[in-house]
Amino acid sequence: MIHSTAVVHPRAEVDPSAAIGAYAVIDENVRIGANCVVGPHVHLTGHTTIGTNNRFHAGCVIGDAPQDLKYRDEPTRLEIGEDNVFREHVTVNRSNKVGEETVIGSHCFLMQHCHVGHNCLVGNQVIIAGGALLAGHVLIEDRAFVSGNCLIHQFVRVGTLSMMQGGSAISKDLPPFVTARGYNGICGLNTVGLRRAGLAPAQRLELKRLYHHFFRGTGTLRDRLESARAEFLAEPSLRLMEFVAASRRGICFDTSQRIQDGTEIDS
Repeated sequence: MIHSTAVVHPRAEVDPSAAIGAYAVIDENVRIGANCVVGPHVHLTGHTTIGTNNRFHAGCVIGDAPQDLKYRDEPTRLEIGEDNVFREHVTVNRSNKVGEETVIGSHCFLMQHCHVGHNCLVGNQVIIAGGALLAGHVLIEDRAFVSGNCLIHQFVRVGTLSMMQGGSAISKDLPPFVTARGYNGICGLNTVGLRRAGLAPAQRLELKRLYHHFFRGTGTLRDRLESARAEFLAEPSLRLMEFVAASRRGICFDTSQRIQDGTEIDS
């Protein structure tokens, strides 16, 4: 199951059921779980732990050093769950500090040439399309969809079941269940994603009402949040409000509005 041209360090832990392709390089501190497939010219390095049933297509570089000038070659970590697909030339960096990790959950699909920076936390069933770039310390919650060539600034949070349209870029938090467009903009709910996720019609209708109240309403962000707490009680609505309340970077704005919290913005 290991190609004759592959280079596997004798202290690397590779499950006997894993398949290692031609010219792959597996370094010393890598652990590979059952039924993984490592394609040709893949480099797995760093203190990297990989669960079962992961597939790495040609040219991936997984677990390499963080792209951080403060990093001093410490033994930092990358953790990968189960049943993920890493397409051609995906890069995932390990964390920049001992005691912290870069994490990829389970059942994720990372398409060609996308990049996940150091200390990112990527949840389960996340899709990151080709050419998308995640800077360091980004949080992607479960079932989010990052489309092709999207850019996500460091320390930004992307909420569950949200979607970024192709080529969009965000430096502010993207709330759950919404669709990002352009630069720091949102343009409504991710309605297709909500239906596919099985949210009940009543929940989707309440989210729509909350979206209009919260992102297209009047008054300050704090005032809209406080008034929404008394009116919107379904679990998805509460989750969206909790996400917004916890934001430190600010929230993406609705692209139909030119006024956000009394401040003129360029939409």
